[in-house]
Amino acid sequence: MARSFWRYFEPKKEIPRRVYLTISASVGILVLIFWSFLSYGGFVEGDFLPTPSAVLSALFTLVADGSLARNAWASFIEIMTGFILSSLIAVPLGVLVGSFRVVQAALEPIVNFFRYLPISALIPLLILWVGIGLEEKIAIIFLGTFFNQLIMVADASAAVPSDLLDVAYTLGANRRMVVSRVLVPATMPGIMDALRVSMGVAWTYVVIAELVASREGLGYLVLNASRGLYTDQIFVGILVLGTLGLIFDRLLRLAKERLLPWSSDV
Repeated sequence: MARSFWRYFEPKKEIPRRVYLTISASVGILVLIFWSFLSYGGFVEGDFLPTPSAVLSALFTLVADGSLARNAWASFIEIMTGFILSSLIAVPLGVLVGSFRVVQAALEPIVNFFRYLPISALIPLLILWVGIGLEEKIAIIFLGTFFNQLIMVADASAAVPSDLLDVAYTLGANRRMVVSRVLVPATMPGIMDALRVSMGVAWTYVVIAELVASREGLGYLVLNASRGLYTDQIFVGILVLGTLGLIFDRLLRLAKERLLPWSSDV
């Protein structure tokens, strides 16, 4: 029995789907039990850690009055607009940076400089340039996503073996064919992984994006609840943000499995 259990800890070994789901569900249940123990047991005051039932009650209240759906939709529009705009620019640029040294020499210093700048430090400039409306929030999510996304795509493109390109040239392919039929398809699994990671980054930046003059959004919901010390509503906002992030991560993973069957890690 012990040997049967420890075989699941072998590196790089697959485990049955049933075991995977059982472990995931068990960890979730243990977290819920620990949370209930601390809150219902009175070890942490309700102002700092609400009970699961209080969070559930706040969730029903926010759903019933429509505020949760309204705020979630506002954050969804901001995140998806910023993420899509970033992807449309960062993905092709990343392929170029990772594959062509002349493009890398031109863009990499600038990208690395801006990648380490805290986005919150740029908020005053963004307010001056684009105002405090929807455009400012989209700009924050765009900037917070773009530079990391570009670097990840460039790394994926640079990791494509040169032998693949040399074989294509040997078989008579020209430069355009090598790029479109060899380089890009070989880079696509890495691009999809970069999109998954950067989607998570985009969801984390929504709170920063809604710091200034916001009237709706999940980040606004959390910040507004914190002013009144409505901890149960804060937990609702955090749980909804995390749940939506997991859903989009799963959708991108499924897209990779369907669209890129040649990827070895799907």
